[in-house]
Amino acid sequence: MSSENLTTEEWNAFIQSQTPAPNLLQTSQWGDFKSQFGWDTMRLVARRKDGTIDGASQLLFKSLPMGVSRMAYIPKGPVMDWHNANLRDYLLSLSTEFALSRNSFLLKIEPDLPDTPENRAMLTELGFQPSPQTIQPPNTVEIDLSGTEDEILGRMKQKTRYNIRLSARKDITTRIGTADDLAAFQALNELTSERDGFGVHSAKYYASVYNSFVTTDQVALIFAEYEQQPLAAVMVFRQGERAWYLYGASSNAERNRMPAYAAQWAAMQWAKEQGCTRYDMVGIPDATEEQLEAEFQTRKDGLWPVYRFKRGFGGDIVRSVGAWDKPLSKFLYRLYVRRVTR
Repeated sequence: MSSENLTTEEWNAFIQSQTPAPNLLQTSQWGDFKSQFGWDTMRLVARRKDGTIDGASQLLFKSLPMGVSRMAYIPKGPVMDWHNANLRDYLLSLSTEFALSRNSFLLKIEPDLPDTPENRAMLTELGFQPSPQTIQPPNTVEIDLSGTEDEILGRMKQKTRYNIRLSARKDITTRIGTADDLAAFQALNELTSERDGFGVHSAKYYASVYNSFVTTDQVALIFAEYEQQPLAAVMVFRQGERAWYLYGASSNAERNRMPAYAAQWAAMQWAKEQGCTRYDMVGIPDATEEQLEAEFQTRKDGLWPVYRFKRGFGGDIVRSVGAWDKPLSKFLYRLYVRRVTR
């Protein structure tokens, strides 16, 4: 095998050839977007002598407030057959080599793998250890978009289904916005942050991620409105047969009209029209399914109110194997652990 840093065009051709499609965070658009906000991007592949690409790894590098060293991070990757031991060992060794060449004290990976004892044992054998700091939430809810719209609605909780239909009866309309609507989206974000205590990104951040994916028709900015007043909005992305709800916000006005439910349902309809079969709601509390179901009605902290909303749309709770670290400098890694756990 040989390795190289691919061009964007070559990378996209490989990513689009994979079935099922790799996670959105391994697309070139995501890497290019993150490069505008303090991350450097490198894309590596494992290629056979005949030119066939067997695996790929998009690494993001970021300097931390610990001196000159940096963290190397592979979000939801590498993209490869994890059961192919030779390929797995080669691509992870290659990623480690390039992390060291970029003066990184740590290689952090968050593989797009389910949380199983077998996967945990495999990562341990590869020299990784569970990380004290995750970047992407390990737990999510995935909605099945197969079947008719009535069948999708039928898999939801009764109250959520009722709220979706109620929004239509209360004259909520939905539409797909454009870049001209990003200011309205940011205004809703700031209202949500003030009301619910969530952190939000800058207007530049949302504009950048939207513009990075809109040219390839992989993003939709969907508004739910009453009398042309934006009341809720979601930004949803797609890659292959998967869709991701990454950002959303709502107004304090007209909440009795259930605009947030209308916006989510419109986003699922858009994803289904684009050929997606799964809708990932991205991010619920880091707890077991039993704990989630036992406590969602009483917990108000963290992502618990978010889970109460998201669970209503039906779907499966899916847990990834989470974040794993390979320390490349024991001394600096100890400082890093001390910082993120204090």
